[in-house]
Order: sequence, then structure tokens, then C-alpha cells
Amino acid sequence: MAKAKSSDYNADKIHVLEGLKAVRKRPGMYIGSTGPSGLHHLVYEVVDNSIDEAMAGYCDQILVTIHRDNSVTVEDNGRGIPVDKHKKGKSALEVILTVLHSGSKFGGGGYKVSGGLHGVGVSVVNALSSQLDVWVKRDGKVYHQQYSKGKAVSALQEVSLSSRTGTTIKFSPDPGIFETVEFDSDTLLIRLREMAYLNRGLKITFRDERSDRSEVFFQKGGIVDFVKALNEGTQVLFDKPIYFSAEKSDVQVEIAFQYNDAFSETFYSFANNIRTSEGGTHEVGFRNAHTRVFNDYARKARLLKADDQNLTGDDVREGLTCILSIRLQEPQFEGQTKAKLGNSEIRSIVDSVFAENLGAYLEKHQSVARKLIEKAIGAAKARDAARKARELARRKTPLEQASPLPGKLADCSSKDPALCELFLVEGDSAGGSAKQARYRANQAILPLRGKILNVEKAALDKIKANEELKAIVAALGTGIGKDFDLSKARYHKLVVMTDADVDGAHIKTLLLTLVFRHLGPLIEAGYVYIAQPPLYKVRHGKKTHYCQNDRELEKVLKNAKTGYSIQRFKGLGEMSPEELWETTMDPETRTLKRVEPSFFDDDACSTCMGNDIARRREFIQECFAQTKDRS
Repeated sequence: MAKAKSSDYNADKIHVLEGLKAVRKRPGMYIGSTGPSGLHHLVYEVVDNSIDEAMAGYCDQILVTIHRDNSVTVEDNGRGIPVDKHKKGKSALEVILTVLHSGSKFGGGGYKVSGGLHGVGVSVVNALSSQLDVWVKRDGKVYHQQYSKGKAVSALQEVSLSSRTGTTIKFSPDPGIFETVEFDSDTLLIRLREMAYLNRGLKITFRDERSDRSEVFFQKGGIVDFVKALNEGTQVLFDKPIYFSAEKSDVQVEIAFQYNDAFSETFYSFANNIRTSEGGTHEVGFRNAHTRVFNDYARKARLLKADDQNLTGDDVREGLTCILSIRLQEPQFEGQTKAKLGNSEIRSIVDSVFAENLGAYLEKHQSVARKLIEKAIGAAKARDAARKARELARRKTPLEQASPLPGKLADCSSKDPALCELFLVEGDSAGGSAKQARYRANQAILPLRGKILNVEKAALDKIKANEELKAIVAALGTGIGKDFDLSKARYHKLVVMTDADVDGAHIKTLLLTLVFRHLGPLIEAGYVYIAQPPLYKVRHGKKTHYCQNDRELEKVLKNAKTGYSIQRFKGLGEMSPEELWETTMDPETRTLKRVEPSFFDDDACSTCMGNDIARRREFIQECFAQTKDRS
């Protein structure tokens, strides 16, 4: 039945959200989400303000502290936010903290280049915090003011004297806004480490009072050291990273890169210190110049014959590790989270700077140039062989073609990807239990035969030919590499479910490496999860407790004291279908850990799965020590 038409649609129905109410009403518009990524974005926004002071040459130290109550303090030794009276009748400090699109980054008066050009960063942090305190040191005095949910709750006051300058902001995320207010130190450390690499001479100190963890980042080599760090554990093709820097049309361009023997590409781009994870015009300029200069040199050096096809961008970037950082006055980012740069003029600037410098380098270092061109030609041959194999497969008759879905896949009946879950299960025994335990309507099971191929050490054509990996990709429906299409995903939950032992952890790491390197958008979309099966089952009287680790077991036994029995699960196959459902697969009782984009980075991937055994051993020992300290 149609709804009755409303006749009282008038001016009274038009609501205006004043001040920062709009931010609290629709926080996702400003920080991307109210989940963990949005929570950590608050810290990035405050740190970015301090970084702007560093880029302007007024700050060389930043201290970031996570307190035991999950509040965060960011302190710098910059000039200090102005506190004199603004024409709006409030102090400049209060205007910056309570008015969207305010700040000295508009019009070029305060900063030549800046990351936070939207002017909403720190005001959004204020709006989404249950409490925010700010201290400003300038003009020989220390000023303090307190805010709550975007509003000032105290007047600006002089609280002491100081000969130093700087700004300190302490904020507590509003638990009424965010799904969780617990910060992950590893996620923050990735960002802070990047900032230190991008700003030579800037000291960034991180402290986590919850675990007494501390880190100090200070890089004299800048992005050259960044490339070296990313390539640790790999076999590089030449010793020192290549570095170019230039300024053109008031745009500063920095590029550092190095090649290794891997088959994948590691490329990070930044604009005014903001990570542009979705690329933009600066990346387009780099890639165009890179491919063109390599082909021109290969033709000139007669490494490519007259009838050979040009090398593609994928060919010349195989094994590339590169950092591209630009600084410009008026960046045009897409969205407040600044994932993509849109300035059209930047493409030609980066193109010309990189092409000129790269061409000169290849002419001067011909032995390195030949090595890089030969690697690219090898990649082109492998790509051509894979293309011919695909064409041969397409020419087969329907009877000769393989089934579109792997035979060992126990698929679910639902056709709605948003409701469907695919469990990658270790071994046929566990797969059998999982098939009996599952809810057939929306849970699919794909058993894996032992440890899959380590894709960190394999070319894409070898990956595509591997039967286990072909089964995974076929079940997902997305394709792989250049053929990947997220919209074709058959499941919006990919759950890695392995045994709670060393072998299970290895298989889990192999699978995550596959996803990270070749199915990355699944992680960005939030589709990848890790199951948390129990290691112990404790019976105490009529009660049953499941424990995921020794610490949980000790806690249960401490409470039970006597009269209990313990069963240790050697693997998922030892669990009955009922136990597996209750502990690991039932949406009502299970625990799934979502794999966030920061969970598995290039450094961790190359360390865990690369060829450097000594580095891997050192990494594992360090992780063990940190785990022991936290327990």
C-alpha cells in the first residue's frame, strides 16, 4: 500500500548541522570508517599537523604516546598553534579545533607545502573525541584548553612559562562513535616509520604505556634507506639504490629505487608525506616515463630487435622496489582520506624529471642497464608463454576443458556473495570434519593438501600452473594478477582455518602471502579472516571450556583448581564436527580475526617468506621476545 503523501514539507524540515555536528553525524565521510582504520586515522591527522611543521623547517622532534586508557598524546617542538584572537572572536587555536576548513594551509600564508590541505583534520579529531586537551608553547608561555565532542569546555588559559615552543594534543576517542577504541601499536608504527624515512633528520619517538614498548625513528638517508629496508632479505641486482631529486614548477620530486630477483613489484607513492595507496597522476607520470625510457634504451642498445614487441610496464617493473615522494603547494586529493592524487599537471612534471634522470643514469651505468633490460625481457618471455597457454586452453572443446570449480570444493547453496563464506582448511581430515560441521546454506569448504607453493619465490606463470593455487583462485572466482576482478568474488568472507600448531602457522603464512601479493584487494575490501581454533578442551564438572593458548589454559585451571580433564587438539581433524562448529565456525560463538591492510606488509612478507634465513630467525626471535614481554 502506498504511503500517504506528506503536505507539511517546508522550511522547518530543513536541518542545518552547525559546527562539528556533521562530523559526529556522519564520521565515515571524514575518516573513512568507524572501525579500526578510522580510529587510527585520528592519530595520523594529528601527526600530519606536526609533520607539516617539520616540512616547513620548524620542527625536528615528534613524540607519540599511547596511554594505558587508550588515549593518545602527540607532541612536537614546532612553532605552536597561534593563540591570539581571530576575527571570528575566538582564539585562533579554538577556531582551528572547532571550525571545519580552517587553518593556515589555505592561501599559502602558513605553509608552502602541507599534507592536511582539507583543513578538517584536527577539528575532526576533536569532534570524535570524548575529551581533547591541547597545550601550546609559544611567546614564552604555556597555554591550555580542554574540549569535549568538538566543543570547548574551558577557556584558554596561561598555565606556566616556557622558553620552548610546540604543540601537545592529547585525545580520547569517543567510544560512542567507534567500534573499538583500542589502538594497535604495530599499525601506528608502520605510518610513523614511513614519516621518518620521508623526512630526513626528523626524530619520531613512539611509546606504548600499555606494554612499555618504545621505538625511535631517525633516518639520515631518507627514502634511500626506505628502499634498503624494503629490500632486506632479498637478492638485489645492484648494491646502492638509485636516487633522483629535482624541483620543477615549484614541485619537489624525490625518487629512490632498486631491483631484486623477485617477481613482484613493491611501489609506494607519497604526496606531501601522505601515502597515496590508490596512486594518482604522479604514479602515472612515473610509470609512463619508466616504460618509455627502458624501451628506448633497449632499442638503442639493440637488446630488443626491430621485430620484437615493446616491453610492457609489468615487464620493466618486475622486481622493482621504489619510493616516489613529491611535495606541491596545492594537492588535489580524492576524499578526506587522501588515497589518490588528482593534480593533472603533476603527471608531466614527474614524467619529465624521471625520464631525464633515468635516461642519463642508464647511459652512464651500462652494465646495470643491461642487467635490468635482460630481466625485463625475461619477464616479457614468461608473460608471452602464459598468454599462449591461455589461448591454447580457450581453443579446447567443452569436453576437454576443466570444470569451472575445483572438484574438492564443497560449495554452499547461497548465490549471494555478501552472505557466503569460504573456509580454506588444512588437510583432508580437517576438511571432512568441516564439511560435516558447516552450515551448508552459506559456508563452503576447500581442503588443501599440505603446504602450498611459496609465491614470494615464484613467477606468476608458475603460480597459475600450480594445482592447489588454481583451486583457490577458481573457487574465489576473482582471477589473479592483471585478471583480478573484485566484483566477481563469490565469497565476501575468505577464512583461513589451519591447525593451532607450527605447521598450521606456516600454512597460514603461505596463504596470507598469496593473498597479499596477488589478491590484495580482498584485504582492502575486508574480506579476509583468520579462524581462531582452540588448542585445548577442559572439562570441569558439567562445564566445558575451550582455550586457544597456554595462558587461557592456565587461567581456566587456576579457577577450576581440581576435578578437571584436559584434551589437547593436535589438529582440526581431531575435533568432532560438533566441536569444530561450536568453537570455530558458528557465527554466534566463533572468533574471527580480520586481516587489516596493515597486518602483512612488504617487509614482513619478504622477511618471513624470502631467502634470508638469518634475518627470518632474527625476526622470529624478536617477535617471541615481544610476546614474552607482553605476557
